[in-house]
Amino acid sequence: MAAPAGLDWTWAQKTCGNLTTAQRLQLMWVMLAMMPDLVVDVIRARTGHHGPAQLELADARLPDTALVRRAEQQARAVLSPPMLEHAYRSYWFARVLAAVDGADYDDELVYVSCLLHGITLEHPSPGCCFAVSGARRAIEIAVAAGESAERAEVLAAGIAGHMSFGVGADLSDPAGFVAAGTLLDTFGFRLSEFDSAWVHEVLLLHPRTGFEQAMVTALRAEAAAVPAGRTAWLTSWGFALLITANGFPR
Repeated sequence: MAAPAGLDWTWAQKTCGNLTTAQRLQLMWVMLAMMPDLVVDVIRARTGHHGPAQLELADARLPDTALVRRAEQQARAVLSPPMLEHAYRSYWFARVLAAVDGADYDDELVYVSCLLHGITLEHPSPGCCFAVSGARRAIEIAVAAGESAERAEVLAAGIAGHMSFGVGADLSDPAGFVAAGTLLDTFGFRLSEFDSAWVHEVLLLHPRTGFEQAMVTALRAEAAAVPAGRTAWLTSWGFALLITANGFPR
């Protein structure tokens, strides 16, 4: 199910990501439509039912551009270790899901979007959604790396949009790519589609040590700072339980 119409980059810039009552209701219906699949997927993963999805990490190549190098430097400088590893895992998981779904994507943009999607999450700005403030920071990083204003805006739209439920249905969109990867890594959504040995290999490269608690702490602080934002809306639905109940091995 697609995300509600209107929660785009133009909306994000005007509102700083603060929702109206009508938008909360729209997101609620999208989330309720997704919830049965999420519950079934977590149960399948926890009971050892896994699909074949994977990619050969030894042969996989990351993009290597001026923008990528600057984004990596910024992510490593700002993000805590658990949140940095989350960014990397989100990219690898979404990359496999994109292959499963047959989605075409701009590898440079989605990789950088994954790296920077939570760049301000651990440092909330009162009244402004972290995905929006992070998108604005991403524009600065992209322009400093020599990117055009137009490409920087596409990057920002992907980061700002990833927090809207339903956008992950389209992994060809940077927002959908990031959303799919972060939903999987945070809540375990679609984890059962993956080869369990491959997931173990990813976790060796990018451990989940301290991640669940770091994410719960960060989202609670964000919700307190932006009570009308998407994160606060998410916390009202018992997000902490969903995070700790994901199907990843402990």
